[in-house]
Amino acid sequence: MQIKIFSIPIIGGESANEELNIFLRSKKILQVENQLIHHSGSSFWSFCIKYLDTAPTPMSGEKVKTDYKQVLEEAVFKRFSRMREIRKQIAQNEAIPAFAVFTDEELAELAKLPEFTLAKMKTIKGIGEKKVEKYGQLFIKALEADEKSGQLTS
Repeated sequence: MQIKIFSIPIIGGESANEELNIFLRSKKILQVENQLIHHSGSSFWSFCIKYLDTAPTPMSGEKVKTDYKQVLEEAVFKRFSRMREIRKQIAQNEAIPAFAVFTDEELAELAKLPEFTLAKMKTIKGIGEKKVEKYGQLFIKALEADEKSGQLTS
């Protein structure tokens, strides 16, 4: 644990305030104590910050955005991209958000499957019987058609 103290004048302290905000965003904050100080006719806020020298983790409910083009192999990413198109069409037809069909994380795991079957779909975390029943055949048919036409090769 480390400690840093910031003093921000009440009047004209905008740049010091911005410096404090940048610091807070870049560290894992453990505790902040503040106090209004009056000294020699001026006033300022004093902040004592206890922190760890690591980047903050996402707050609960926030997800770290994954760049699937970077983490998936080229062929898998191509399949993943096609699956996103299929998902988008289904979502538009049903007037629901795309993530309600499958999340990007679920699609990435589906795209990695060596054999794309209803049974294999159920092995993916977050995909249950209802999703497989409702959307499984739509994905299988679209992907099989793409493979037959040569648009999608594994």
